Amino acid sequence: MAAERLAKIPEADIDPSGVFKYVLIRVHSKEEDESYVDIVRGYSWAEYHADIYDKVSGDLERAGGVDCECVGGGRIKHDSAQKKIHVYGYSMGFGRANHAVSTEKLKVRYPDYEITWANEGY
Repeated sequence: MAAERLAKIPEADIDPSGVFKYVLIRVHSKEEDESYVDIVRGYSWAEYHADIYDKVSGDLERAGGVDCECVGGGRIKHDSAQKKIHVYGYSMGFGRANHAVSTEKLKVRYPDYEITWANEGY
């Protein structure tokens, strides 16, 4: 049951364009199997990385069966016209996300995009 619940959570959800903060969230099953999925969430409405984490984790945890932890953050530059996404930077509160993991999640959601990452920048 845990695997089914986790499989239903979209692994990447970001704004359609712009430069914005993002977080990498590890969603754990509350069942004994220790299964989890990492998800990417990035939105321009967020003033802080914690704003995204608080909203997303709250929604998922209220739905039941999971616990969330933020494993880092950064920024995303999404150019939908050029079909390019660049992942970079870090979160002052959560630290730097593993951008390689975030990029792989985004490649599944945007298979026809050029997606790059770098640890430089804020």
